[in-house]
Amino acid sequence: MDTIPMSDTSHRTATVGSVLTRPPAEPDVAERTPLPDPAERDIVFELAGVEVRYSGVTAIEDVNLKVAAREITAFIGPSGCGKTTVLRTLNRLHDITAGAQVRGTITYHGEDLYGPRVDVAEVRRRIGMVFQKPNPFPKSIHDNVAYGPRINGRKRGEIGDLVEEALRKAALFDEVKDKLKQSALGLSGGQQQRLCIARALAVEPDVILMDEPCSALDPIATARIEDLMQELKANYTLVIVTHNMQQAARVAERTAFFSLDVSNGKRTGVLVEYDDTEKLFTRPDDQRTEDYVTGRFG
Repeated sequence: MDTIPMSDTSHRTATVGSVLTRPPAEPDVAERTPLPDPAERDIVFELAGVEVRYSGVTAIEDVNLKVAAREITAFIGPSGCGKTTVLRTLNRLHDITAGAQVRGTITYHGEDLYGPRVDVAEVRRRIGMVFQKPNPFPKSIHDNVAYGPRINGRKRGEIGDLVEEALRKAALFDEVKDKLKQSALGLSGGQQQRLCIARALAVEPDVILMDEPCSALDPIATARIEDLMQELKANYTLVIVTHNMQQAARVAERTAFFSLDVSNGKRTGVLVEYDDTEKLFTRPDDQRTEDYVTGRFG
């Protein structure tokens, strides 16, 4: 796999034996600590001066934000403003995008996510991704969820329990327990999306990224996914991209508003404001945020 060309890697360091260079034992979910007070947030991601270019053209620039553990952080903004572009930097999906360059610094639990010793496979195990359109494999329901544990070397005797646990966490097990050997493609859209969430959970991640996970779903299925997000944040950190401002207001503790800078003939994404969700929607600091959340543009 080709690596991303970097503008300056002289400042980058990696810690030997860190969470990304060597797969350590994951703590049992039940033993994870509860969400700390806001003033004592455990920071999972910190982005500083992040810029993403495609074939030399800047898509988004100067992104600075922190994502806290066991919270839901939402990215909102008009189409083309770079929300998904930033989301994909968090588990190095731009590594497989031809011509993509990621600049600036992104740390995960204090470690440089793009450091030279970082194991990219371990990044994507710890930081899972659920895409906009459900994308189950053309396999059985069981084999969809078992796929990750298998390629990560889990023993055959463990996989059945891991599959059931992941399906239960995704609020899907009771609906499919009698048809685990049937094709996942026969599930409804909402069930397929929850199956994809279960597939991400089966490899025991720390973070779940969601790129518009409800955009293709009906209101009932959307409500089930939103309820599931609220359950998952007790043990996982979630970062979601959504075009639905009401969804961000319902589920997220923190919200980042992105927009477009069209000055000087350019069309570049920028992070306008990042704050507690309630404040951003009711008392924003930037007029551009006020205009967007009140429907004056976008």
